[in-house]
Order: sequence, then structure tokens, then C-alpha cells
Amino acid sequence: MDIADRAKLSPPDGHSRVLLHSCCAPCSGEVMEAMTASGIDYTIFFYNPNIHPKEEYLLRKDENIRFAQAHGIPFVDADYDTQNWFRRAKGMEWEPERGARCTMCFDMRFERTALYAHENGFPVITSSLGISRWKNMAQINDCGERAASHYPDLVYWTFNWRKGGGAARMIEISKREHFYQQEYCGCVYSLRDTNAHRTSQGRPEIVIGQLYYGDEPDA
Repeated sequence: MDIADRAKLSPPDGHSRVLLHSCCAPCSGEVMEAMTASGIDYTIFFYNPNIHPKEEYLLRKDENIRFAQAHGIPFVDADYDTQNWFRRAKGMEWEPERGARCTMCFDMRFERTALYAHENGFPVITSSLGISRWKNMAQINDCGERAASHYPDLVYWTFNWRKGGGAARMIEISKREHFYQQEYCGCVYSLRDTNAHRTSQGRPEIVIGQLYYGDEPDA
């Protein structure tokens, strides 16, 4: 589908300026193109201290910067304060995906997003995290709304980015742009558990920086 054919989006309360928390280029590509097609004035906010190791973090961030620059979208590169993330994750090292550790992680990232929005005059925040079918959208929205509730001038946009073919377009855009394809959620514990599952299935462990959308799989 061409960018101009997307349904026009309307942020909450008639606002037209949005701060978009982005976790990676594949997840944010469709969200960005949909906002652009709707004439929304938005800025990318990249704050993801959960991503491990740093090589993986830089791959994801650089892909996102490349796509933002190609579309002329402002990009805010926030701190990579991993020590703070590990401090908050302490005691939750063995929580399952979508559990308490993920709630903490979303809270932490959205709290920083909400603070930046409040300090810089953005009335609306949202995130590309919910477009992934691997994520619990209700969990993400709860965290987003909780972060925004600390500021009376701020609202979290709980739009379902998967609907209307959004999830399929996400893959189409990723292949078109030849985005780096991450194979785990992002944190060291997700990497550990994903590799353990792959090993149990007789598959090799993840190799950072190897897989890109659109590449032909190995024979």
C-alpha cells in the first residue's frame, strides 16, 4: 500500500504534535509512515537502555536514525543508562517475557519519554512497541498511560498500530528498507532465554548483526 493510501490518523484531543517513543526501525517504520501520511508533526525519541549488548543497541539505533533522516524526521537520542536499567531489574532476572520485568522496562522508558515531552511542549506521547505481535498491547498501554498521568498537560495515545494492515506493512517496509532484523526483544535476559530455547530446538545461538529483512535464508 502506498503511503498516501493509509487511513488518516488523528491524535487524541485534536492535537497534531506527537513524541513517538521508538524501540527500533522495523517497529517504528509503519508508525512513522502512517503519521507522515496524516500530516502529524512528530519527533522520534529513542530511549532504550534495556538493549544488550551495546553492539545490538547501536545497530538498532543507527537503523532508526537512518530511516528518520530519510524522512526528515527529528530524532532525539537519549541516554544509554544501562546501570539504571539493571538496578531496576534486580530481582526480576528470571521473570518471563511479558511479566513484571517487562512492565518495569516499559515504565522506565515511558517515564523518560513523558518527562521529555512535558519539558519540550509535546502534548501527546505514543510508542511503536505495540505494533509487534510479540508484545502485550494492554501492558504497554497501561505503562504509557501511567507515565503520562504524572503530567496534566500530557496524554498517551493508545492507538492500535497493528490494525488496518499495520502489522503486515511493518514487514513490507522492513524488507523494502532492508532493516536489521533483531531476533530477541532486547535485554540480556531475553537474549539468554531465546538462546536457551534455540539450543533446546537444535538451532544455533543468535549472532548479533547477521540477519536483515529481505535476505534469503541459508539453505
